Amino acid sequence: MSETKVRTAPAIVPVGSMPELGVLPERMHGYAIRREREGDPTKSFVSEELPIPEVRPGEVLVQVMAAGVNYNGVWAGRGKPVSVFDMHKDPFHVPGSDASGIVWKVGVGVQNVKVGDEVIIHCNITCGQCVFCNGGEPMACRQQKIWGYETPDGSFAQYTRVQAQQCLPKPTHLTWEEAGSYALTCFTAWRMLVNRAEMKAGDDVLVWGGAGGLGVFALQICKLMGARAIAVVSNEDKIEFAKSLGAVGAIDRRQFPNLPYKPNETEEQKALRLKDTKAFGQKIWEIIGEKKGPDIVFEHVGQSTFPASVFLANRFGRIVICGATTGFELNFDVRHLWMHQKSIIGSHFAHAGECATANKMIQQKRITPVLTNTFSYAEIPEAHEKMARNELHGTVACLVGAPRAGLRNTAETLAVMGAR
Repeated sequence: MSETKVRTAPAIVPVGSMPELGVLPERMHGYAIRREREGDPTKSFVSEELPIPEVRPGEVLVQVMAAGVNYNGVWAGRGKPVSVFDMHKDPFHVPGSDASGIVWKVGVGVQNVKVGDEVIIHCNITCGQCVFCNGGEPMACRQQKIWGYETPDGSFAQYTRVQAQQCLPKPTHLTWEEAGSYALTCFTAWRMLVNRAEMKAGDDVLVWGGAGGLGVFALQICKLMGARAIAVVSNEDKIEFAKSLGAVGAIDRRQFPNLPYKPNETEEQKALRLKDTKAFGQKIWEIIGEKKGPDIVFEHVGQSTFPASVFLANRFGRIVICGATTGFELNFDVRHLWMHQKSIIGSHFAHAGECATANKMIQQKRITPVLTNTFSYAEIPEAHEKMARNELHGTVACLVGAPRAGLRNTAETLAVMGAR
């Protein structure tokens, strides 16, 4: 007589290992932020043993293989500009808004994924029931939130809870870390350029931070759509890097040290800033080949660059902005806006349809994640410190459940775990 195999749930499993598919431990390892220790990531990010989130109808539990590093993790750790604990009432917050992994459990009513599916996760949460979600603009949903920032269940833990609609097929040619690194930045850039700024073939696009997490996708999307991207980078080495991604030209911003706006500037500082801004504009003319500004300015830097963005944009140009890493209070000469009929367009991540479309571009290898750094689970706080210090470029990921880098699927992962 054959013995019946008993599926016993362990109390907890080490990071880099997995129980049998579908078997849930009692607790999980994960990085938690708590209000009393908000601050820089090396202080606020602490690995703890945490409860595994309960899966509700329409939701999915994912075993996280790798998670992407984004600036909202720095904001979450610091509690600035807004404390995450003012957005949700849970006692702890697991940061992280990008992940790749394996579907581990599905809630009632879930039909688009099943246990064992290999997925990536997009970070947009909506109610799925209002008129905006059904036939309108889902980003107008009153319950729209960014998972892992405005919700307590992020990606820097062994398991994460998401809405089923957040799950998209993992591109089979990518490693876990590559797949876990791109969704937030790639899908944000897609919505900004394609849907919000309505970029078309022949447009000239100025991309601030052309070698950064958003910029590397903006450059590729411009090339894909037939637009011409001019990348702004922080050193000469990144000029060729930007060109390799499709930029027709690149500008080293260090050549224009007075271009950034600083609050409470003196008249002398203002004059120097305007001088450098005009010189910067002439550099754009050289790249474009005619005396005109960019038709679209891809903005996410905010306070330090926004006055230049408004000044430099072409007549009827569009400045599309999704964030402001240098400051949220923007000061610019509005005459350049109204007299030349320019537009400022706000953009916030992407809805499920936009995410699925952009993800197909990844699956078809028409857009490629530019993974430049992979950190271990133990290095997650330091990875965010490096992000805060602007020491990273491209996309960046941390291993969570994957036992090592370079693995592309569940079978390869289990083989390595078994060998250990």
